[in-house]
Amino acid sequence: MLTKKTLQLSLKSLRDFAKKRLPDEELIALDERDECPVEIVRHMSDPDKLGIQLLFIPEEYGGMGGSTFDVYLICEQMARIDLGVATSLFATFLGSDPITFGATPEQKKKWLGKIADEGVLFAYGATEPEAGSDLGALKTTADRVEKDGKVVGYKINGSKQWISNGGIADHCTILANTPAGPSWFIVDKDTKGFAHDEPEDKHGIRLSNTAALALNDVYVDAERLVGGVEGQGLIQAQMVFGYTRVMVAAFGLGAGWAALDRAIPYSTKRIQGGTPLSEKQGYTHKLIVPHVVHLEAGRAFIEETAERIDSGNEGSLNTEGAIAKYMSTEAGDAAADASIQALGGYGYTHEYMVEKISRDVRITRIYEGTSEIMEMTISRDRWQLHLKTRGQHYHDRARQVEALHAAHPNVGADVAALALHALAEVMEKARANRLTRYQHILLRLGEWIAYAECAATLARRAALVAEGRVNEKANDRFDATALAAISRIFAREAAMKVAQGGLSCITGAGGVSDAEMPAFEAALGLSAIHRAQAGLISDMDYVADVLYGRARKHATEELTEVALHR
Repeated sequence: MLTKKTLQLSLKSLRDFAKKRLPDEELIALDERDECPVEIVRHMSDPDKLGIQLLFIPEEYGGMGGSTFDVYLICEQMARIDLGVATSLFATFLGSDPITFGATPEQKKKWLGKIADEGVLFAYGATEPEAGSDLGALKTTADRVEKDGKVVGYKINGSKQWISNGGIADHCTILANTPAGPSWFIVDKDTKGFAHDEPEDKHGIRLSNTAALALNDVYVDAERLVGGVEGQGLIQAQMVFGYTRVMVAAFGLGAGWAALDRAIPYSTKRIQGGTPLSEKQGYTHKLIVPHVVHLEAGRAFIEETAERIDSGNEGSLNTEGAIAKYMSTEAGDAAADASIQALGGYGYTHEYMVEKISRDVRITRIYEGTSEIMEMTISRDRWQLHLKTRGQHYHDRARQVEALHAAHPNVGADVAALALHALAEVMEKARANRLTRYQHILLRLGEWIAYAECAATLARRAALVAEGRVNEKANDRFDATALAAISRIFAREAAMKVAQGGLSCITGAGGVSDAEMPAFEAALGLSAIHRAQAGLISDMDYVADVLYGRARKHATEELTEVALHR
Protein backbone atom coordinates (compact mmCIF):
# COMPACT_ATOMS: atom_id res chain seq x y z
CA MET A 1 0.00 0.00 0.00
CA LEU A 2 1.32 3.44 -0.94
CA THR A 3 1.81 6.20 1.58
CA LYS A 4 -0.39 9.24 1.17
CA LYS A 5 2.64 11.28 0.10
CA THR A 6 3.66 8.77 -2.59
CA LEU A 7 0.09 8.59 -3.89
CA GLN A 8 -0.15 12.37 -4.07
CA LEU A 9 3.15 12.54 -5.97
CA SER A 10 1.86 9.93 -8.44
CA LEU A 11 -1.36 11.86 -8.97
CA LYS A 12 0.58 15.11 -9.44
CA SER A 13 2.93 13.47 -11.96
CA LEU A 14 -0.10 12.24 -13.88
CA ARG A 15 -1.71 15.69 -13.92
CA ASP A 16 1.55 17.40 -14.93
CA PHE A 17 2.14 14.93 -17.76
CA ALA A 18 -1.40 15.39 -19.06
CA LYS A 19 -1.14 19.16 -18.93
CA LYS A 20 2.01 19.02 -21.04
CA ARG A 21 1.25 16.17 -23.46
CA LEU A 22 -2.55 15.93 -23.51
CA PRO A 23 -4.10 19.42 -23.39
CA ASP A 24 -7.73 19.75 -24.45
CA GLU A 25 -6.90 20.82 -28.00
CA GLU A 26 -4.71 17.74 -28.53
CA LEU A 27 -7.37 15.42 -27.08
CA ILE A 28 -9.99 16.90 -29.39
CA ALA A 29 -7.68 16.56 -32.40
CA LEU A 30 -6.90 12.92 -31.62
CA ASP A 31 -10.61 12.25 -31.14
CA GLU A 32 -11.40 13.76 -34.55
CA ARG A 33 -8.71 11.62 -36.17
CA ASP A 34 -9.97 8.53 -34.29
CA GLU A 35 -6.40 7.92 -33.22
CA CYS A 36 -5.05 6.03 -30.24
CA PRO A 37 -1.84 7.82 -29.12
CA VAL A 38 0.14 4.60 -28.78
CA GLU A 39 3.41 6.41 -28.11
CA ILE A 40 1.85 8.28 -25.20
CA VAL A 41 0.26 5.11 -23.81
CA ARG A 42 3.63 3.37 -23.94
CA HIS A 43 5.32 6.40 -22.37
CA MET A 44 2.84 6.28 -19.50
CA SER A 45 3.58 2.54 -19.11
CA ASP A 46 7.35 2.88 -19.30
CA PRO A 47 8.88 2.18 -15.85
CA ASP A 48 11.68 4.65 -16.62
CA LYS A 49 9.18 7.39 -17.45
CA LEU A 50 5.69 7.74 -15.95
CA GLY A 51 5.27 4.07 -15.03
CA ILE A 52 1.57 4.22 -14.15
CA GLN A 53 1.23 0.45 -14.49
CA LEU A 54 3.59 -0.03 -11.51
CA LEU A 55 0.76 1.02 -9.20
CA PHE A 56 -1.24 -2.04 -10.28
CA ILE A 57 1.59 -4.58 -9.83
CA PRO A 58 2.41 -6.17 -6.43
CA GLU A 59 5.75 -5.19 -4.94
CA GLU A 60 7.12 -8.74 -5.07
CA TYR A 61 6.93 -8.57 -8.87
CA GLY A 62 8.57 -5.19 -9.26
CA GLY A 63 5.55 -2.91 -8.85
CA MET A 64 4.48 -0.40 -6.23
CA GLY A 65 1.68 -2.54 -4.80
CA GLY A 66 -1.08 0.05 -4.82
CA SER A 67 -4.15 -0.79 -2.75
CA THR A 68 -7.66 -0.85 -4.15
CA PHE A 69 -8.14 2.61 -2.65
CA ASP A 70 -4.96 3.89 -4.32
CA VAL A 71 -5.91 2.46 -7.70
CA TYR A 72 -9.43 3.92 -7.53
CA LEU A 73 -7.94 7.39 -7.10
CA ILE A 74 -5.52 6.84 -9.98
CA CYS A 75 -8.35 5.61 -12.21
CA GLU A 76 -10.49 8.63 -11.32
CA GLN A 77 -7.63 10.96 -12.22
CA MET A 78 -6.95 9.16 -15.50
CA ALA A 79 -10.63 9.44 -16.44
CA ARG A 80 -10.55 13.16 -15.68
CA ILE A 81 -7.76 13.46 -18.26
CA ASP A 82 -9.17 11.22 -20.99
CA LEU A 83 -11.26 8.09 -20.74
CA GLY A 84 -9.85 6.63 -23.97
CA VAL A 85 -6.26 6.81 -22.75
CA ALA A 86 -7.42 5.60 -19.34
CA THR A 87 -9.05 2.59 -21.02
CA SER A 88 -5.81 1.74 -22.83
CA LEU A 89 -3.88 1.78 -19.57
CA PHE A 90 -6.60 -0.08 -17.69
CA ALA A 91 -6.70 -2.77 -20.38
CA THR A 92 -3.20 -3.91 -19.42
CA PHE A 93 -4.25 -4.17 -15.81
CA LEU A 94 -7.43 -6.03 -16.75
CA GLY A 95 -5.56 -8.29 -19.16
CA SER A 96 -3.10 -9.27 -16.45
CA ASP A 97 -5.82 -9.97 -13.88
CA PRO A 98 -6.14 -13.68 -14.72
CA ILE A 99 -2.39 -13.92 -14.11
CA THR A 100 -2.46 -11.90 -10.87
CA PHE A 101 -5.27 -13.97 -9.38
CA GLY A 102 -4.89 -17.37 -11.02
CA ALA A 103 -1.37 -17.98 -12.27
CA THR A 104 1.34 -20.14 -10.79
CA PRO A 105 4.13 -18.35 -8.87
CA GLU A 106 6.44 -18.87 -11.83
CA GLN A 107 3.93 -17.39 -14.28
CA LYS A 108 3.32 -14.38 -12.04
CA LYS A 109 7.03 -13.70 -11.73
CA LYS A 110 7.52 -13.90 -15.49
CA TRP A 111 4.52 -11.99 -16.78
CA LEU A 112 3.86 -9.45 -14.05
CA GLY A 113 7.61 -8.86 -14.05
CA LYS A 114 7.48 -8.07 -17.78
CA ILE A 115 4.71 -5.51 -17.21
CA ALA A 116 6.66 -3.89 -14.38
CA ASP A 117 10.13 -4.00 -15.95
CA GLU A 118 9.33 -3.55 -19.65
CA GLY A 119 5.97 -1.76 -19.66
CA VAL A 120 4.45 -4.29 -22.08
CA LEU A 121 0.78 -3.82 -22.96
CA PHE A 122 -1.84 -6.52 -22.40
CA ALA A 123 -5.37 -7.08 -23.66
CA TYR A 124 -8.21 -9.04 -22.02
CA GLY A 125 -9.69 -11.46 -24.54
CA ALA A 126 -12.98 -12.60 -23.04
CA THR A 127 -15.90 -11.00 -24.91
CA GLU A 128 -17.17 -12.75 -28.05
CA PRO A 129 -19.40 -11.59 -30.93
CA GLU A 130 -22.45 -13.65 -29.95
CA ALA A 131 -21.87 -14.12 -26.22
CA GLY A 132 -21.22 -10.50 -25.24
CA SER A 133 -20.66 -10.30 -21.49
CA ASP A 134 -21.97 -13.84 -20.93
CA LEU A 135 -18.73 -15.73 -20.36
CA GLY A 136 -20.72 -18.92 -19.92
CA ALA A 137 -21.67 -18.80 -23.63
CA LEU A 138 -18.04 -19.06 -24.66
CA LYS A 139 -17.36 -20.61 -28.10
CA THR A 140 -13.59 -20.20 -28.49
CA THR A 141 -11.92 -23.58 -28.06
CA ALA A 142 -8.51 -24.78 -26.92
CA ASP A 143 -7.77 -28.35 -28.02
CA ARG A 144 -5.03 -30.32 -26.32
CA VAL A 145 -1.87 -31.19 -28.20
CA GLU A 146 -0.34 -34.34 -26.73
CA LYS A 147 3.04 -35.99 -27.06
CA ASP A 148 3.85 -39.34 -25.52
CA GLY A 149 0.59 -39.17 -23.59
CA LYS A 150 1.37 -35.78 -22.06
CA VAL A 151 -0.30 -32.45 -22.84
CA VAL A 152 2.43 -30.22 -24.29
CA GLY A 153 0.31 -27.43 -25.71
CA TYR A 154 -3.03 -26.22 -27.07
CA LYS A 155 -4.47 -25.09 -30.40
CA ILE A 156 -6.88 -22.20 -29.95
CA ASN A 157 -9.66 -21.38 -32.42
CA GLY A 158 -12.28 -18.67 -32.17
CA SER A 159 -12.90 -14.94 -32.24
CA LYS A 160 -13.11 -12.12 -29.73
CA GLN A 161 -14.98 -8.83 -30.04
CA TRP A 162 -14.65 -5.35 -28.50
CA ILE A 163 -11.16 -6.00 -27.14
CA SER A 164 -9.48 -2.91 -25.67
CA ASN A 165 -5.84 -2.75 -26.82
CA GLY A 166 -6.71 -5.56 -29.26
CA GLY A 167 -4.62 -4.02 -32.04
CA ILE A 168 -1.72 -2.69 -29.97
CA ALA A 169 -1.18 -5.18 -27.12
CA ASP A 170 2.06 -7.14 -26.89
CA HIS A 171 0.27 -10.02 -25.19
CA CYS A 172 -3.32 -11.12 -24.65
CA THR A 173 -5.00 -13.29 -22.09
CA ILE A 174 -7.51 -15.40 -24.04
CA LEU A 175 -10.44 -17.26 -22.49
CA ALA A 176 -11.14 -20.54 -24.30
CA ASN A 177 -12.96 -23.80 -23.66
CA THR A 178 -10.72 -26.77 -22.89
CA PRO A 179 -12.05 -30.32 -22.39
CA ALA A 180 -12.23 -29.49 -18.66
CA GLY A 181 -13.95 -26.13 -19.14
CA PRO A 182 -13.10 -22.43 -19.69
CA SER A 183 -9.44 -21.59 -19.16
CA TRP A 184 -7.14 -18.59 -19.66
CA PHE A 185 -4.14 -18.65 -21.98
CA ILE A 186 -1.37 -16.11 -22.59
CA VAL A 187 -0.86 -15.42 -26.31
CA ASP A 188 1.83 -13.23 -27.88
CA LYS A 189 0.78 -10.76 -30.57
CA ASP A 190 3.02 -12.28 -33.28
CA THR A 191 1.95 -15.90 -32.75
CA LYS A 192 1.12 -17.64 -36.03
CA GLY A 193 -2.63 -17.66 -36.72
CA PHE A 194 -3.33 -14.79 -34.30
CA ALA A 195 -4.64 -11.60 -35.95
CA HIS A 196 -6.65 -8.49 -35.21
CA ASP A 197 -9.05 -6.43 -37.30
CA GLU A 198 -8.91 -2.71 -37.96
CA PRO A 199 -9.91 -0.58 -34.96
CA GLU A 200 -13.64 -0.19 -34.36
CA ASP A 201 -15.17 3.14 -35.43
CA LYS A 202 -16.59 3.97 -32.00
CA HIS A 203 -19.04 6.54 -30.64
CA GLY A 204 -16.57 7.50 -27.92
CA ILE A 205 -13.24 6.62 -26.26
CA ARG A 206 -11.74 7.09 -29.72
CA LEU A 207 -8.29 7.55 -28.16
CA SER A 208 -8.35 3.86 -27.19
CA ASN A 209 -7.73 0.98 -29.56
CA THR A 210 -10.63 -1.48 -29.73
CA ALA A 211 -10.36 -4.35 -32.18
CA ALA A 212 -11.70 -7.82 -32.86
CA LEU A 213 -9.32 -10.76 -32.55
CA ALA A 214 -9.20 -13.90 -34.67
CA LEU A 215 -7.49 -17.14 -33.60
CA ASN A 216 -6.95 -19.83 -36.23
CA ASP A 217 -5.05 -22.86 -34.94
CA VAL A 218 -3.03 -20.62 -32.64
CA TYR A 219 -0.57 -22.89 -30.86
CA VAL A 220 0.64 -22.14 -27.33
CA ASP A 221 2.78 -24.28 -25.06
CA ALA A 222 1.15 -25.83 -22.00
CA GLU A 223 3.04 -23.37 -19.81
CA ARG A 224 0.80 -20.63 -21.27
CA LEU A 225 -2.25 -22.15 -19.51
CA VAL A 226 -2.83 -19.75 -16.62
CA GLY A 227 -2.56 -21.61 -13.34
CA GLY A 228 -1.54 -24.84 -15.06
CA VAL A 229 -4.96 -26.40 -14.47
CA GLU A 230 -7.81 -26.50 -16.97
CA GLY A 231 -11.34 -25.35 -16.17
CA GLN A 232 -10.50 -22.55 -13.75
CA GLY A 233 -11.18 -19.64 -16.12
CA LEU A 234 -14.60 -18.51 -14.88
CA ILE A 235 -13.54 -18.79 -11.24
CA GLN A 236 -10.45 -16.71 -11.98
CA ALA A 237 -12.55 -14.10 -13.81
CA GLN A 238 -15.12 -13.86 -11.02
CA MET A 239 -12.42 -13.39 -8.39
CA VAL A 240 -11.74 -9.88 -9.68
CA PHE A 241 -15.18 -8.55 -10.62
CA GLY A 242 -15.53 -6.62 -7.36
CA TYR A 243 -12.12 -5.03 -7.86
CA THR A 244 -12.31 -4.26 -11.58
CA ARG A 245 -15.84 -2.88 -11.38
CA VAL A 246 -14.71 -0.47 -8.68
CA MET A 247 -12.11 0.78 -11.16
CA VAL A 248 -14.70 1.30 -13.91
CA ALA A 249 -16.88 3.02 -11.31
CA ALA A 250 -13.96 5.39 -10.74
CA PHE A 251 -13.89 6.05 -14.49
CA GLY A 252 -17.54 7.12 -14.39
CA LEU A 253 -16.86 9.27 -11.36
CA GLY A 254 -13.83 10.98 -12.88
CA ALA A 255 -15.45 11.65 -16.25
CA GLY A 256 -18.63 12.98 -14.63
CA TRP A 257 -16.67 15.42 -12.51
CA ALA A 258 -14.50 16.41 -15.48
CA ALA A 259 -17.68 17.52 -17.26
CA LEU A 260 -19.20 19.31 -14.28
CA ASP A 261 -15.92 21.08 -13.55
CA ARG A 262 -16.28 22.69 -16.97
CA ALA A 263 -19.96 23.53 -16.59
CA ILE A 264 -19.63 25.13 -13.16
CA PRO A 265 -17.14 27.90 -14.10
CA TYR A 266 -18.95 28.48 -17.40
CA SER A 267 -22.14 29.32 -15.51
CA THR A 268 -20.40 32.03 -13.49
CA LYS A 269 -19.53 33.92 -16.67
CA ARG A 270 -22.65 33.31 -18.75
CA ILE A 271 -25.04 36.19 -18.08
CA GLN A 272 -28.73 35.71 -18.69
CA GLY A 273 -31.35 38.30 -17.78
CA GLY A 274 -28.74 40.43 -16.08
CA THR A 275 -27.38 37.74 -13.71
CA PRO A 276 -25.04 34.75 -14.08
CA LEU A 277 -26.56 31.33 -14.65
CA SER A 278 -24.81 30.23 -11.48
CA GLU A 279 -27.28 32.31 -9.45
CA LYS A 280 -30.38 30.77 -11.00
CA GLN A 281 -32.04 27.80 -9.31
CA GLY A 282 -33.47 26.67 -12.63
CA TYR A 283 -29.89 26.08 -13.77
CA THR A 284 -28.07 24.90 -10.64
CA HIS A 285 -30.84 22.76 -9.18
CA LYS A 286 -31.43 20.87 -12.41
CA LEU A 287 -28.09 20.72 -14.21
CA ILE A 288 -25.48 20.85 -11.45
CA VAL A 289 -26.52 19.98 -7.89
CA PRO A 290 -28.39 16.69 -8.53
CA HIS A 291 -25.44 15.34 -10.50
CA VAL A 292 -22.93 16.34 -7.84
CA VAL A 293 -25.10 14.50 -5.32
CA HIS A 294 -25.24 11.33 -7.44
CA LEU A 295 -21.50 11.36 -8.11
CA GLU A 296 -20.70 11.74 -4.43
CA ALA A 297 -23.12 8.94 -3.54
CA GLY A 298 -21.21 6.77 -5.99
CA ARG A 299 -17.89 7.91 -4.51
CA ALA A 300 -19.01 6.98 -1.01
CA PHE A 301 -19.82 3.47 -2.16
CA ILE A 302 -16.57 3.17 -4.13
CA GLU A 303 -14.50 4.22 -1.13
CA GLU A 304 -16.30 1.97 1.34
CA THR A 305 -16.03 -1.01 -1.02
CA ALA A 306 -12.35 -0.30 -1.73
CA GLU A 307 -11.60 -0.27 1.99
CA ARG A 308 -13.48 -3.54 2.48
CA ILE A 309 -11.57 -5.20 -0.38
CA ASP A 310 -8.28 -3.94 1.05
CA SER A 311 -9.14 -5.40 4.46
CA GLY A 312 -8.84 -8.84 2.84
CA ASN A 313 -11.54 -10.28 5.10
CA GLU A 314 -14.67 -10.20 2.94
CA GLY A 315 -13.92 -11.98 -0.31
CA SER A 316 -14.26 -10.43 -3.75
CA LEU A 317 -17.36 -8.29 -2.98
CA ASN A 318 -18.70 -8.77 -6.50
CA THR A 319 -22.14 -7.39 -5.65
CA GLU A 320 -20.68 -4.33 -3.95
CA GLY A 321 -18.50 -3.77 -7.02
CA ALA A 322 -21.62 -4.00 -9.17
CA ILE A 323 -23.41 -1.38 -7.04
CA ALA A 324 -20.38 0.94 -7.19
CA LYS A 325 -20.15 0.57 -10.96
CA TYR A 326 -23.88 0.92 -11.55
CA MET A 327 -24.32 4.06 -9.46
CA SER A 328 -21.12 5.82 -10.51
CA THR A 329 -21.29 5.14 -14.24
CA GLU A 330 -24.97 6.06 -14.46
CA ALA A 331 -24.15 9.23 -12.50
CA GLY A 332 -21.14 10.05 -14.67
CA ASP A 333 -23.10 9.62 -17.89
CA ALA A 334 -25.96 11.78 -16.61
CA ALA A 335 -23.56 14.47 -15.36
CA ALA A 336 -21.83 14.69 -18.75
CA ASP A 337 -25.15 14.90 -20.56
CA ALA A 338 -26.31 17.65 -18.20
CA SER A 339 -23.05 19.51 -18.81
CA ILE A 340 -23.81 19.65 -22.53
CA GLN A 341 -27.18 21.17 -21.65
CA ALA A 342 -25.48 23.51 -19.21
CA LEU A 343 -23.27 24.94 -21.97
CA GLY A 344 -26.14 25.18 -24.42
CA GLY A 345 -25.14 25.36 -28.08
CA TYR A 346 -21.46 25.48 -27.14
CA GLY A 347 -21.78 22.19 -25.31
CA TYR A 348 -23.08 20.51 -28.45
CA THR A 349 -20.02 21.37 -30.53
CA HIS A 350 -16.81 19.35 -30.89
CA GLU A 351 -14.84 22.43 -29.86
CA TYR A 352 -15.90 22.06 -26.22
CA MET A 353 -14.70 19.08 -24.19
CA VAL A 354 -18.05 18.28 -22.55
CA GLU A 355 -19.34 16.91 -25.88
CA LYS A 356 -16.37 14.54 -26.08
CA ILE A 357 -16.61 13.57 -22.41
CA SER A 358 -20.27 12.71 -22.88
CA ARG A 359 -19.46 10.38 -25.78
CA ASP A 360 -16.58 8.83 -23.84
CA VAL A 361 -18.29 8.18 -20.52
CA ARG A 362 -21.20 6.40 -22.21
CA ILE A 363 -19.07 3.27 -22.56
CA THR A 364 -18.73 2.89 -18.79
CA ARG A 365 -22.36 1.80 -18.65
CA ILE A 366 -21.52 -0.97 -21.14
CA TYR A 367 -18.04 -2.40 -20.69
CA GLU A 368 -17.05 -4.61 -17.76
CA GLY A 369 -20.74 -5.55 -17.57
CA THR A 370 -23.69 -3.43 -18.72
CA SER A 371 -25.87 -1.53 -16.28
CA GLU A 372 -28.57 -4.13 -16.85
CA ILE A 373 -26.18 -6.95 -15.93
CA MET A 374 -25.26 -4.97 -12.82
CA GLU A 375 -28.95 -4.65 -11.89
CA MET A 376 -29.40 -8.39 -12.34
CA THR A 377 -26.26 -9.19 -10.33
CA ILE A 378 -27.36 -6.94 -7.49
CA SER A 379 -30.95 -8.16 -7.33
CA ARG A 380 -30.11 -11.86 -7.50
CA ASP A 381 -27.58 -11.67 -4.70
CA ARG A 382 -29.66 -9.51 -2.36
CA TRP A 383 -32.78 -11.56 -3.16
CA GLN A 384 -31.04 -14.58 -1.67
CA LEU A 385 -30.25 -12.59 1.48
CA HIS A 386 -33.89 -11.53 1.70
CA LEU A 387 -35.01 -15.17 1.51
CA LYS A 388 -32.34 -16.44 3.89
CA THR A 389 -33.31 -13.90 6.57
CA ARG A 390 -37.06 -14.37 6.05
CA GLY A 391 -37.43 -10.80 4.85
CA GLN A 392 -35.44 -9.17 7.65
CA HIS A 393 -32.15 -8.34 5.88
CA TYR A 394 -33.00 -4.75 4.97
CA HIS A 395 -35.04 -4.14 8.10
CA ASP A 396 -31.91 -5.10 10.06
CA ARG A 397 -29.77 -2.76 7.96
CA ALA A 398 -32.31 0.00 8.48
CA ARG A 399 -32.05 -0.40 12.24
CA GLN A 400 -28.27 -0.06 12.00
CA VAL A 401 -28.68 3.18 10.10
CA GLU A 402 -31.23 4.40 12.65
CA ALA A 403 -28.53 3.94 15.30
CA LEU A 404 -26.23 6.09 13.17
CA HIS A 405 -28.94 8.76 13.08
CA ALA A 406 -29.00 8.81 16.88
CA ALA A 407 -25.30 9.72 16.91
CA HIS A 408 -25.38 11.98 13.82
CA PRO A 409 -28.89 13.41 13.35
CA ASN A 410 -27.89 15.69 10.46
CA VAL A 411 -26.51 13.22 7.88
CA GLY A 412 -29.83 11.91 6.56
CA ALA A 413 -29.45 8.47 8.14
CA ASP A 414 -33.07 8.50 9.31
CA VAL A 415 -34.29 8.97 5.74
CA ALA A 416 -31.86 6.33 4.46
CA ALA A 417 -33.43 4.00 7.02
CA LEU A 418 -36.86 4.76 5.59
CA ALA A 419 -35.55 3.73 2.17
CA LEU A 420 -34.21 0.44 3.56
CA HIS A 421 -37.43 -0.37 5.42
CA ALA A 422 -39.46 0.37 2.28
CA LEU A 423 -37.13 -1.84 0.25
CA ALA A 424 -37.69 -4.74 2.64
CA GLU A 425 -41.46 -4.35 2.26
CA VAL A 426 -41.27 -4.18 -1.54
CA MET A 427 -39.11 -7.31 -1.68
CA GLU A 428 -41.42 -9.20 0.66
CA LYS A 429 -44.48 -8.27 -1.38
CA ALA A 430 -42.62 -9.43 -4.51
CA ARG A 431 -41.79 -12.72 -2.77
CA ALA A 432 -45.32 -13.34 -1.53
CA ASN A 433 -46.72 -12.80 -5.02
CA ARG A 434 -43.85 -14.46 -6.91
CA LEU A 435 -43.27 -11.25 -8.86
CA THR A 436 -39.60 -11.84 -9.61
CA ARG A 437 -40.82 -14.02 -12.47
CA TYR A 438 -41.11 -10.65 -14.20
CA GLN A 439 -37.62 -9.71 -15.38
CA HIS A 440 -38.52 -6.04 -15.30
CA ILE A 441 -39.25 -6.19 -11.58
CA LEU A 442 -36.06 -8.13 -10.92
CA LEU A 443 -34.03 -5.43 -12.67
CA ARG A 444 -35.85 -2.60 -10.93
CA LEU A 445 -35.14 -4.28 -7.60
CA GLY A 446 -31.46 -4.04 -8.52
CA GLU A 447 -31.84 -0.30 -9.02
CA TRP A 448 -33.75 0.26 -5.77
CA ILE A 449 -31.27 -1.85 -3.81
CA ALA A 450 -28.36 0.17 -5.22
CA TYR A 451 -30.00 3.47 -4.27
CA ALA A 452 -30.98 2.39 -0.76
CA GLU A 453 -27.56 0.92 0.02
CA CYS A 454 -25.82 4.00 -1.38
CA ALA A 455 -27.97 6.25 0.81
CA ALA A 456 -26.84 4.35 3.89
CA THR A 457 -23.20 4.37 2.77
CA LEU A 458 -23.21 8.10 2.04
CA ALA A 459 -24.68 8.78 5.49
CA ARG A 460 -21.89 6.69 7.04
CA ARG A 461 -19.27 8.59 5.06
CA ALA A 462 -20.71 11.94 6.14
CA ALA A 463 -20.58 10.77 9.76
CA LEU A 464 -16.95 9.63 9.41
CA VAL A 465 -15.97 12.99 7.94
CA ALA A 466 -17.70 14.75 10.86
CA GLU A 467 -15.74 12.56 13.30
CA GLY A 468 -12.45 13.07 11.44
CA ARG A 469 -12.13 9.32 10.92
CA VAL A 470 -12.36 9.12 7.14
CA ASN A 471 -9.52 7.46 5.21
CA GLU A 472 -6.60 9.90 5.03
CA LYS A 473 -6.46 9.46 1.25
CA ALA A 474 -10.19 10.05 0.76
CA ASN A 475 -11.40 12.83 -1.50
CA ASP A 476 -11.87 15.98 0.60
CA ARG A 477 -13.64 18.32 -1.80
CA PHE A 478 -16.57 18.69 0.62
CA ASP A 479 -16.36 19.33 4.34
CA ALA A 480 -18.59 17.66 6.93
CA THR A 481 -21.40 20.22 6.67
CA ALA A 482 -21.56 20.10 2.88
CA LEU A 483 -21.34 16.32 2.75
CA ALA A 484 -24.16 16.05 5.29
CA ALA A 485 -26.35 18.21 3.04
CA ILE A 486 -25.43 16.08 0.01
CA SER A 487 -26.29 12.96 1.99
CA ARG A 488 -29.68 14.33 3.05
CA ILE A 489 -30.55 15.21 -0.55
CA PHE A 490 -29.63 11.75 -1.80
CA ALA A 491 -31.41 9.93 1.03
CA ARG A 492 -34.65 11.74 0.21
CA GLU A 493 -34.37 10.74 -3.44
CA ALA A 494 -33.51 7.12 -2.61
CA ALA A 495 -36.49 6.80 -0.26
CA MET A 496 -38.85 8.24 -2.87
CA LYS A 497 -37.43 6.03 -5.63
CA VAL A 498 -37.79 2.84 -3.58
CA ALA A 499 -41.25 3.59 -2.20
CA GLN A 500 -42.85 5.16 -5.26
CA GLY A 501 -41.12 2.89 -7.76
CA GLY A 502 -41.87 -0.17 -5.68
CA LEU A 503 -45.51 0.80 -5.28
CA SER A 504 -45.82 1.37 -9.02
CA CYS A 505 -44.23 -1.92 -10.09
CA ILE A 506 -45.81 -4.12 -7.43
CA THR A 507 -49.24 -2.68 -8.18
CA GLY A 508 -48.61 -2.86 -11.91
CA ALA A 509 -47.81 -6.56 -11.63
CA GLY A 510 -51.00 -7.26 -9.72
CA GLY A 511 -49.29 -7.74 -6.38
CA VAL A 512 -51.62 -5.42 -4.43
CA SER A 513 -55.41 -5.36 -4.51
CA ASP A 514 -57.50 -2.25 -3.86
CA ALA A 515 -58.35 -3.57 -0.41
CA GLU A 516 -54.66 -4.18 0.43
CA MET A 517 -53.45 -0.81 -0.86
CA PRO A 518 -53.80 1.27 2.35
CA ALA A 519 -51.90 -1.30 4.40
CA PHE A 520 -49.14 -1.57 1.77
CA GLU A 521 -48.77 2.22 1.56
CA ALA A 522 -48.48 2.36 5.35
CA ALA A 523 -45.90 -0.45 5.40
CA LEU A 524 -43.84 1.45 2.83
CA GLY A 525 -43.81 4.47 5.12
CA LEU A 526 -45.01 6.73 2.31
CA SER A 527 -46.29 9.41 4.65
CA ALA A 528 -42.99 9.58 6.55
CA ILE A 529 -41.02 9.60 3.30
CA HIS A 530 -43.12 12.47 1.96
CA ARG A 531 -42.64 14.45 5.19
CA ALA A 532 -38.89 13.81 4.97
CA GLN A 533 -38.75 15.91 1.81
CA ALA A 534 -39.01 19.02 4.00
CA GLY A 535 -35.83 21.06 3.70
CA LEU A 536 -34.86 19.69 0.28
CA ILE A 537 -34.67 23.03 -1.51
CA SER A 538 -32.75 24.60 1.36
CA ASP A 539 -30.18 21.80 1.20
CA MET A 540 -29.89 22.18 -2.57
CA ASP A 541 -29.37 25.91 -2.11
CA TYR A 542 -26.58 25.22 0.35
CA VAL A 543 -24.80 22.70 -1.90
CA ALA A 544 -25.00 25.20 -4.77
CA ASP A 545 -23.49 27.85 -2.50
CA VAL A 546 -20.63 25.50 -1.62
CA LEU A 547 -19.95 24.67 -5.27
CA TYR A 548 -19.83 28.34 -6.21
CA GLY A 549 -17.89 29.50 -3.16
CA ARG A 550 -20.84 31.38 -1.70
CA ALA A 551 -21.31 29.33 1.47
CA ARG A 552 -18.77 31.23 3.54
CA LYS A 553 -20.07 34.56 2.27
CA HIS A 554 -23.64 33.65 3.18
CA ALA A 555 -22.59 32.37 6.60
CA THR A 556 -20.82 35.69 7.27
CA GLU A 557 -23.89 37.64 6.16
CA GLU A 558 -26.12 35.58 8.46
CA LEU A 559 -23.81 36.18 11.44
CA THR A 560 -23.81 39.90 10.68
CA GLU A 561 -27.60 39.89 10.47
CA VAL A 562 -27.83 38.19 13.86
CA ALA A 563 -25.39 40.67 15.43
CA LEU A 564 -27.38 43.66 14.12
CA HIS A 565 -30.55 42.39 15.76
CA ARG A 566 -29.04 41.77 19.17
